Amino acid sequence: MWRETEEKPEFSLTKAVEDVGQHSYTQTQALKEKEKTLSSLQAALSNVEKKAETAEQELRSKVVEILILKGVLDHQEQQSKVLQHNYSSLWTGITKLQMSVTKEEEDACTALVGFSAYREKMEAHRAAVLQAASQTEAHKQLQETRALVRMLTQKREELREDLEKADGNTVLMAKREIDDLKEEISVMRMTTTERRERLQKEFETHTQMKKEIEARQREIQNRRYEAIVKRLHCQLSRAQAVHRQTSEDIHHMERELAELRKQLESSQDSRGAGYVPASLCFGVGLVLEISKGWRSAAAVAAVARASEKCDFGWRTNEDTDLLHTEAELGGCLLFLIS
Repeated sequence: MWRETEEKPEFSLTKAVEDVGQHSYTQTQALKEKEKTLSSLQAALSNVEKKAETAEQELRSKVVEILILKGVLDHQEQQSKVLQHNYSSLWTGITKLQMSVTKEEEDACTALVGFSAYREKMEAHRAAVLQAASQTEAHKQLQETRALVRMLTQKREELREDLEKADGNTVLMAKREIDDLKEEISVMRMTTTERRERLQKEFETHTQMKKEIEARQREIQNRRYEAIVKRLHCQLSRAQAVHRQTSEDIHHMERELAELRKQLESSQDSRGAGYVPASLCFGVGLVLEISKGWRSAAAVAAVARASEKCDFGWRTNEDTDLLHTEAELGGCLLFLIS
């Protein structure tokens, strides 16, 4: 009996565990399905939102296009009104021009009638003048000049025939003139060749002189450059000598400063560890400023501030002497550096 009672609760417990596991499995499966549906719904919702955004954008663009078209339509209406006004003004101008053209045509017709009458009168007057001039001395002179022109034309024809002949007088005279011109041309050619040779010689002399002048200028320029280089070498040697002298002075002063620092350290050890002399502060500040390479009044001010921050409470004659010597050395060193 007791074993049966033990087996029953174990059986019920395992069954309960299986039921719980089955229930949890079903719940997980349902949850997964719900998550899938949720993701699908979210995707559909995002697609719908995207479509809605695109639709809104398209709607906005359409509204903008409609507004633009309305503006264009208003502008076209204004232009049509302006064109209609221009058309009316042009039509009135055309009518006025047509009226003026008809008036001018009528005036032209009347003017043509008057001109034809005036031409008839002038022709009659010309005929009368010619009839009167034929009976005057001027007409006789005109007849004489016409006879003279006929004679001159006859002589011209005779000269032309003489020129066409090979042994004519004019041909011989022309040949003599051509020979004389040829002689003159030959003489001119000889003179031009002589002048050309002279010009060539002068050009050669000019080129030679130009070369000599350029060589002289180059020589003068080279001498000038050599003098400048020598001057720069002298300045460089002087600067190097000054730099060597200053570096030697600086090393000497640094050695003296190290000796003074050793003396101060020995005096500090003898007096106590809590006191820092002003001379040591001043010397350390001076060395720092020199090592940084300052060359201005700011370096001196910084050293002075460093010396003011030090303890001047208790000082002996020996400290004051050391302070004065270090100050003098620092001043000389700054003067040499600057």
